[in-house]
Amino acid sequence: MSRNYKFHNPEGLYFISFSVVGWLDVFIRNEYKDLFVESLRYCQKEKGLEIHAWCIMSSHVHLVFRSTKGQKPELLIGDLKRFTSKSIVKAIQENPRESRKEFLLEYFKNEGKKSSNVTNYQFWRHDNKPIELWSAKVIKQKIDYVHNNPVEAGLVYKAEDYVYSSATDYADIKGLVDDVVVFRTFD
Repeated sequence: MSRNYKFHNPEGLYFISFSVVGWLDVFIRNEYKDLFVESLRYCQKEKGLEIHAWCIMSSHVHLVFRSTKGQKPELLIGDLKRFTSKSIVKAIQENPRESRKEFLLEYFKNEGKKSSNVTNYQFWRHDNKPIELWSAKVIKQKIDYVHNNPVEAGLVYKAEDYVYSSATDYADIKGLVDDVVVFRTFD
């Protein structure tokens, strides 16, 4: 069975989640989450990533997005994942406060050995399942799911209190990522 992304409509709005291999809790450190946020910003400005919702959890990321500028969504997400995997692994290698450094790097290296298209470290899992969002009801459902993840995990009481999410933008508070396209047709 193919593990490739299945984006059938290159101009569609998609919900996608991607997880760290082994569902390892890498994003418990803000510096790693900040690297991912920087990558989102870069992809917005340079690659045509239109973000409608996002959230970084300890072991995975949720994103509601559209690819603009004619870029295929699977290539855009591939670039985002490739860049973030390299930058986060490098940050782990260089972080003197990372008590799990040896464990994480060894795990990523062992996962990389299992994949023929990985040269060093495998950071992200391959099994992504993008879902095209086709109606206002489904869009609202996925955005609510993205924003309520930190609440369900017990990290915050209200979604907009979680910094590493676009829930703040939906609460009319400036979030970490610029130009989030707030979907309001379901108000």
